[in-house]
Formats: sequence, structure tokens, C-alpha cells
Amino acid sequence: MNFYVDIFNNAPHKNNESKIVSIHRYEKGMETPGMPEMEGKVLSGVFELDRQKFMALDGGPIFKLSEAVSLYVECEDQAEIDYFFEKLSAVTESGVCGCLKDKYGLSWQIIPKNMSELMRSNEAINTMLKMKKINIAELEKAASQT
Repeated sequence: MNFYVDIFNNAPHKNNESKIVSIHRYEKGMETPGMPEMEGKVLSGVFELDRQKFMALDGGPIFKLSEAVSLYVECEDQAEIDYFFEKLSAVTESGVCGCLKDKYGLSWQIIPKNMSELMRSNEAINTMLKMKKINIAELEKAASQT
């Protein structure tokens, strides 16, 4: 949670109101199958990123993250896209179409605020499909060619 809150609080154009709301820890005697000795460790936490609430839950080794669900960040400009892509991506050169995975395995989409407007042409879509990190200027150029 601290990792995400710090990134959002230092991002350009964001409101710097990201925070940890609450943390609940395993107490003595609480048991989770396959997870011995959990006393004192985080069971769940609620946090806010840019005023959006999230809950993190330690599901242990039973529950895995996948690309089936991703979080997305609508960015004001290229500087913000560059910032989030660099700060969140575990391997910056491995992203595709603005998507990335962070060091915890969570998938993200880092997109411009006007993405749906830019994606109204086949030329823009084809241009985006060749990108790792989104380049707004290239998408705008491709979108204007129709």
C-alpha cells in the first residue's frame, strides 16, 4: 500500500490525497490454511489512490493475480504517462499498448484521459497496437489521418 500511495502522491497533476485509510493485522490465534505464524502481519488494508478506495487482502499463496483484471490511470499528458509507466512497471520495456505489471504482479493500464476519443480510427488503433508505453503525440497524429 505504501508503494502505491507514494507513487500517486508524487505524480504530476494528481491531487496528492492518496493515503492509507486502515490496516487490520492477524491476531494471536487467527489461522489461515497454508499460512502459519501470521500473528502481527497485515490481514487487510484499505487505501485511497487519487480519491479512489481500494482494499488489499492477504489471500496467501492460494490466490494469484492475473491480467484478467487491471487498474487503469487516466493521465493528463505525456509527462504523467511517462511517470506512471516508469514508477509502476517492474520491466518498463515489456509493456504493451500502455499495459504493464508492477513488482507485485498487479496489472495496470496507463492511458491518456482522451483515449476513447483517440481510438476512433483504425489508423490510431493500429498505431497503439505497436506501442509499449502510450505516446500521445503519435496517437493524435494517427487519429488525424482519417
